[in-house]
Amino acid sequence: MTRLGSSLAAAMGMIQESSIGNSTTTHISRRQMRFLVAVLLVLVFGALLTALNIYELHRLTKEHWTTAHSEGVAVAEAHGESHYARPVAWVRGSNKGSGYLIHVTNVFQRLGYDLAEGGEAWDVLWSHNYPFRELKTTMVQLKTHQRVNHFPGSGFITNKVNLAVSGLPHIPKAFRMPAEKAELLAYAKKNPKMMFVQKSNNHRGIKIEKLDALDLGQDGSFVQEFVHNPLLVDGYKFDIGVYTILTSIHPLRVYIFEGDVLFRFCTDKYHPFDAEVQAKYVVGDDYLPTWKVPSLVTYYNDLGFGMKRSFDAWLRAQDKNPNLVWDSVRDTIRRVFQDKETALIQATSHYPSSKNFFEMMRFDFVIDDQLQVHLMEANMSPNLSSAHFKQNRLLYEQVVYNLLSLVGIGRAVHSPSLSSRSKDEEEMQAAIKDVVVFADHCAVNCNSGASACNDPQCQLCLPCFSKEQKENFLQAYLEHQHRGECRRVVPQPILPDQAHKAANMDRLSPENTLMTEWFRGMCLNDKTFCT
Repeated sequence: MTRLGSSLAAAMGMIQESSIGNSTTTHISRRQMRFLVAVLLVLVFGALLTALNIYELHRLTKEHWTTAHSEGVAVAEAHGESHYARPVAWVRGSNKGSGYLIHVTNVFQRLGYDLAEGGEAWDVLWSHNYPFRELKTTMVQLKTHQRVNHFPGSGFITNKVNLAVSGLPHIPKAFRMPAEKAELLAYAKKNPKMMFVQKSNNHRGIKIEKLDALDLGQDGSFVQEFVHNPLLVDGYKFDIGVYTILTSIHPLRVYIFEGDVLFRFCTDKYHPFDAEVQAKYVVGDDYLPTWKVPSLVTYYNDLGFGMKRSFDAWLRAQDKNPNLVWDSVRDTIRRVFQDKETALIQATSHYPSSKNFFEMMRFDFVIDDQLQVHLMEANMSPNLSSAHFKQNRLLYEQVVYNLLSLVGIGRAVHSPSLSSRSKDEEEMQAAIKDVVVFADHCAVNCNSGASACNDPQCQLCLPCFSKEQKENFLQAYLEHQHRGECRRVVPQPILPDQAHKAANMDRLSPENTLMTEWFRGMCLNDKTFCT
């Protein structure tokens, strides 16, 4: 409008000037006037048209956002979803006022979640207690976007009795009572120097006892051989807690958090050994922390390393290789999940989809003086409270943050819900082009149509993908992109120099074989997918 005003003022000035003069300029002034009037009419018409366009654009924009908001709310309500401005997390547990879940709620809030107490309009349920009994109705009616921090049947792994008597490698030999009493007595007779402890699913206060002092008729308990030659740091026995994440069971995908490991030391030195002094061999709640173990103080306090890297540095200083320990830890965890996979699949089959679930456990090990690892137990909903040791806050919050990132809950895409808003949004994060593998093989050997899919070697070519397989590969791709400090243990990592040939997968199910081969194909293009 400023330009229009200037033009009008100029035109009026010229008209006034043209009216002053002699008769010789009158004819010229009229011609100028007609021209200027024409220009003025064009300017006025253009200004009106521009104003009309601006008004219409504003009206359409307002109408679009109003409609989009109304449709978004309607869709959310139709699916029982939250239509808040931010996604919602329900952090559930008994006596939360004690603060044992404070680090979980801290991470959710920092990731932009609102916190809820029950209801149906939540995106993530973090339940300290196993939810499939207490919230059974809710669990069988989950929406596709809702996520729960437990898998049905995870007790097949975390049940102490079941795990101890599984017979798997790196688990001290154990006998279920009273059913295997005779086998225990025969084993003890063959190994007269062996020491034993009796445990149950609630085994607080274990103590080494002679067999005749144990209650071998106690139902629901087990008797296990005691690891008598533990590795000691400054004379102290210790255990290690490895945070382990299950993201999928069919096919199986398992990761461990490698940013750090929980180390807990006994408060009394192991030698001279006395079975009556439990503080020498049992780790209690008020354990000796890493930062008070003399040989680890320099690494942890002075140089700023975490617990795992402080231990690794100390072990190397003893001329020992820490990789021997961690390779055995990974192998043991891998074998446990592979052994329990069928039971997990069966338990999850009673629910609409296994994709709603994920799980974080802590696997506790003892290391002996030959660097052999011994799995003692796997903990469901492990302790994440720093009430005893404030220094553990960082470990717990990093574990939760990396876990949520890995499973896609701590994502960077801003949304009022975990429910995807469009196909474009999904493809922005992971598209088919990101997950197809073995280009040369597929182009040459697997281009004969549907019949080619009968060849197992062609089943990883796009024309042979089922809808579910596409979803599995896209999810595995996203996990890899978001894994942070987590590293894959199932499918087994691939040595980069061996990626050109298939691994031995005789014992794997068809689904796990396909997933393992997919990772090999991705490894050939991007070495980060090897491990």
